[in-house]
Amino acid sequence: MPEKVKQETKFTEEEIKQLQQIQQSYVAIQAQFGQLKMNQIRIDNQEDNLCDSLISLQDEEKKFLDGITKKYGQGSLNPETGVFTPNKSE
Repeated sequence: MPEKVKQETKFTEEEIKQLQQIQQSYVAIQAQFGQLKMNQIRIDNQEDNLCDSLISLQDEEKKFLDGITKKYGQGSLNPETGVFTPNKSE
C-alpha cells in the first residue's frame, strides 16, 4: 500500500504571531532566570564576606577578653559606666 503524501500547511498570521509571542516569552523568562542567578551569586558572596567578618570579629573579641582577663582577672564590666568588678574568689 503506497504511503499517503502529506500536504504542507501554512500557519495563519495569527498562529505565527501567537507562536512568536510564546517564543519571546520563553526568552524573557530565561533572561529573568539568568538575572536571578546572578543576584543569587552576588548575595552568596555578600553572605560569605559577612561570615568572614563575623569570624574575624569573634577572634578580635576573644583576644581582647583574654587580654583583659589577664590584666584584671575574672569579673564583670558595666559597659555603661566602664567599672570593672572582680569576682569575689580572687
